Amino acid sequence: LIFFAFYLLGLAFRRTYRLMSRRVFFFLPRRLAYLLGSLAALALFWLLIEGVLFSYALRFADRFYQQLDDVMQDDLAAPLDSLRPGSDASLISWEALGSRGRRFTTEGPDGDEIGDFLNAPALDPIRVYVGLNARETVEERAELALAELVRIGGFERSMLLLATPTGRGWIDPGAQDTIEYLMRGDIATVTAQYSYLPSHLSLIAEGDYGVESARALFIAIYRYWSELPENQRPALYLFGLSLGALNSDRSFDFYDIIEDPFNGALWAGPPFRSDTWRSVTADRDAGSPEWLPVFRGGRGVRFMNQTHGYDGYAEPWGDFRIAYLQYASDPIVFFDPAAFWREPDWMRAPRGPDVSPALRWYPVVTMFQLLVDLATGGAPPGYGHEVAAEHYLKAWNALVEPEGWSESDLERLAAHVMEARQQSE
Repeated sequence: LIFFAFYLLGLAFRRTYRLMSRRVFFFLPRRLAYLLGSLAALALFWLLIEGVLFSYALRFADRFYQQLDDVMQDDLAAPLDSLRPGSDASLISWEALGSRGRRFTTEGPDGDEIGDFLNAPALDPIRVYVGLNARETVEERAELALAELVRIGGFERSMLLLATPTGRGWIDPGAQDTIEYLMRGDIATVTAQYSYLPSHLSLIAEGDYGVESARALFIAIYRYWSELPENQRPALYLFGLSLGALNSDRSFDFYDIIEDPFNGALWAGPPFRSDTWRSVTADRDAGSPEWLPVFRGGRGVRFMNQTHGYDGYAEPWGDFRIAYLQYASDPIVFFDPAAFWREPDWMRAPRGPDVSPALRWYPVVTMFQLLVDLATGGAPPGYGHEVAAEHYLKAWNALVEPEGWSESDLERLAAHVMEARQQSE
């Protein structure tokens, strides 16, 4: 059926090309007429595919995923605690949280679970989520998130995490649960949904809108945070995975924060289009590989994978920290259209530990292999685009440096989160 559809499309294009070429035969040389006919046919087909078929398909997908997002889960109930979003006292209704938001705000470890693991008292982590249906505009949703965060005491915690979700509004539990354990529950997280579509569709259809939402939320939270006395405000960090990392990166300008920078950011699996990632990787120190670059000795930006952490750098890590967590086998990170005609740097020796030595570069062919891997590839946690919870744990511990955690404690926590993830799956 797919072949037949493309065959008919090819016939239609051929007839259109011939028709348009013949119309200018009487005025132009034959070769020029063929060229103009080809360009006109390409333009017509592009307008039809992008403006009609593609737009209709995206509208259909958006409506489909919106209906899924509105479905009320039978296994979840609105919280009774007035300090939780979705409760009767909340500024955000249970329905306005959306499907992803209802799971995000009700699942995950509470103070009792964290305390049982630590054998010590722990706080209930604060999670604030604003669904796409909560308000009409990104600015209104950002102000709603801020108001709810203030209402339940989010700025009174030791750490405030501004998380940017993936396309459909998903926050990776492996990242969220581990930092809440490390902070002993003394953390507040705020996020806002910006799309109903999965990340790959959202990146195509609503890339700019995702940036607008992330920036509106950052401005609202950062403005309130920066007006607080320095000794009375929480440490502020940013987080994003995949498309969330891309939009988190674009949510602020360094000139916005140069006088009063926040503490840092953890960006996992950053897409190849991420501006800061591309700039830092391109300007990496000589001798460091593309899949694990060293940038200016590691003073401000550091990279981590399965085998190398954020230690071992020549320069001390400064107060403002950007941490990347990526795998050499991640096609979302290392896809490069230039692989069409040249071998990517990450395929040259030395290769990453998770890149097959049997992989070879061929003009044109390799680019299409990488493109298919980007669209459909899957891998176990710790490879490809699947970030392992234990790697999140190591990344958060090095970035935030919470007090009171020994190596044995971290190993025990890693085993605990891995077991919890296997049970949830």
